Amino acid sequence: MCLAPVQPVLLALNHLLASESWATERLHPFAGQILCIEGGGLTLRLAVDAKGMFAEAPATGEPTVSISLPADTPWRLLTDRPSILANARLAGPADFTETLGFVFRNLRWDAEADLAALVGDIPARRLVMAGRQFVGWQAAATRNALANMAEYGSEESGLLVPVREFRSFAATLNDVRGELAELERRLQKLAG
Repeated sequence: MCLAPVQPVLLALNHLLASESWATERLHPFAGQILCIEGGGLTLRLAVDAKGMFAEAPATGEPTVSISLPADTPWRLLTDRPSILANARLAGPADFTETLGFVFRNLRWDAEADLAALVGDIPARRLVMAGRQFVGWQAAATRNALANMAEYGSEESGLLVPVREFRSFAATLNDVRGELAELERRLQKLAG
């Protein structure tokens, strides 16, 4: 387990929290409590400060809450972000874990507002729209590539069993189980 660089994550999280007063209000009562996020061989230790923001936590001491992210979190960041928190394991007091879960699920980055401060409203809007189109295109390309690899693996190379053959085998297996159960019932009736 390797400690992750905390400063970039702190800057990003606190930037998001600074624009969402509801989030800092929810975190404020938990000032001084430590959060440990583990995933992909990295560990990140954060503490809630008196303002409801995050600060670097000391390397010693037990965390109040531990969040274990799925091993494929980097991949999910690209393909299915909502599933990251859905598959994360949280351990700790219910009130703090629920608050953290709510904050992380609902915290959103307003990229357009940040860009508007740099380049103006209209260019920021256009840049965000172009970025969304690009991300959508990348996601579609990734899905298509995976579908093509799955089709090649199951239809052409024979490395994988096609879904239709698997379903047919499963249905046949269920029929055999039913017939076997009927045969056992008849044998018991003859023996008894």
